[in-house]
Amino acid sequence: MNVKIKNIWNKFKFLRSLKARIFIIVFLTGIIPSIVLRYGILENYEDRAVSLRTSDMQNQLNIIANHLITYNYLSDTSSEVISAELEQLSNLYDGRVMIVNSGLKVIKDTYGTSEGKTVITEAVIKCMKEGTGGSNYDYEYGYIEITTPIIETAAAPVANNGVPASAEKKNDVVRGVMLTSVSTESINTTLDILSRRALLLEILMLLAIFAIALVLSNVLMKPFERVAKAISEVKEGYKDEPISVPDYLETEHIVDAFNQLQNRMRVLDTSRQEFVANVSHELKTPITSVKVLADSLLAQEDVPAELYREFMVDIAEEIEREDKIINDLLSMVKMDRTVATMNVGVVDVNALTEIILKRLRPIARKRDIEVVFESRRAVTAEADEVKLTLIITNLVENAIKYNKEQGWVKVVLDADHQFFTLEIMDSGIGIPADSLEHIYERFYRVDKSHSREIGGTGLGLAITRNAVLMHRGSIKVSSTEGEGSTFTVKIPLNYVMT
Repeated sequence: MNVKIKNIWNKFKFLRSLKARIFIIVFLTGIIPSIVLRYGILENYEDRAVSLRTSDMQNQLNIIANHLITYNYLSDTSSEVISAELEQLSNLYDGRVMIVNSGLKVIKDTYGTSEGKTVITEAVIKCMKEGTGGSNYDYEYGYIEITTPIIETAAAPVANNGVPASAEKKNDVVRGVMLTSVSTESINTTLDILSRRALLLEILMLLAIFAIALVLSNVLMKPFERVAKAISEVKEGYKDEPISVPDYLETEHIVDAFNQLQNRMRVLDTSRQEFVANVSHELKTPITSVKVLADSLLAQEDVPAELYREFMVDIAEEIEREDKIINDLLSMVKMDRTVATMNVGVVDVNALTEIILKRLRPIARKRDIEVVFESRRAVTAEADEVKLTLIITNLVENAIKYNKEQGWVKVVLDADHQFFTLEIMDSGIGIPADSLEHIYERFYRVDKSHSREIGGTGLGLAITRNAVLMHRGSIKVSSTEGEGSTFTVKIPLNYVMT
């Protein structure tokens, strides 16, 4: 069933085109009103013509009905005057007139076929009973049927004193009915002529509207086609500058969004190239050092054990450095928000921080740096314990590494009803103002020579920031060069799935 629907949809795939939809909308907007107008005018003409014909006939039939009473035609049908009037009326309107008496018998038929017959129809009986005329138009056979009462007006009876009971009241008596059928052939003929002319006009309008719809759909779609062409040229590499199609607000929004995307892709491409170059450089440097040390040993004969041991210590340090770079790179890949998974559980942040600081204090003591933990309240949060450990470890480790001799590191933990906050403050070398916006970039170092001595890879803060963002948190830094830095991490107490 789904395959059939898909095949049918593929046959009408052109309807997905905006140009086709604009054409259809404009075409239907033009043609539907013209069709409705055509039929409306023709039907209105027919109703109006039938109404006028009926009104005209009823006036003449009322006059003849009065003549029938005057000439006593219901009792004596020999009056040539009445017969002439009936024949003239019948010929004039291509119709038929039948005079029906109170006994429902036909006493006169202009066709001469129904005289002496009894007529029992709803219209005749109603007219005879109520004394009111009526009409009915038969659309199918094209004739108007009119019933006209033949009414005789008699004086009111006289009272005992010889004065009429009411000088104004008269008794109306229905003596018969005139049943008239009038042909509407002339109306239909005129209607056919009008219909043909309207159809011709409608065809001309259809062609004109078709052309207008075709032109409009092409004109209105030109800016979108230019957008598509410009994007295609960018994709093929023929142009690299921002595109501009300001014809419509919609095209302007599309172009702006594309230009922003293009700029973003340029930045990402530049970042990717720098990242590859940095990775190549960082991985190559320890290997080069190891090769130089190994070649030096191989080039010498009878190398003293002390020198051999010194070189081997240097080689081990370079290998350790290489291993750290590779591990950080693997962590960076795992921290990619598009592929990383979160193992969220309930974490006692106070206890976790204490454990991490306990592990790092021996490193700090080597440089006579004091590590202080200030917990302002107990904090329990929904978090990934491994990644949260990585965040705290990297920030505190950096605060120790880039500190001064006999300095200090202070970790403050606090929370409100939505977030918990970690502040890692130090008395270290600080970060220059022009470097603050770059510190989260991969392999970025404020002082490369000093970082090389310390052993940093330039990936720690990038990994930390990704881990914070995966918790839907934020990380900020404030620093004064030569005085120290403060990193503030803010993470929701409850992890929100997306």
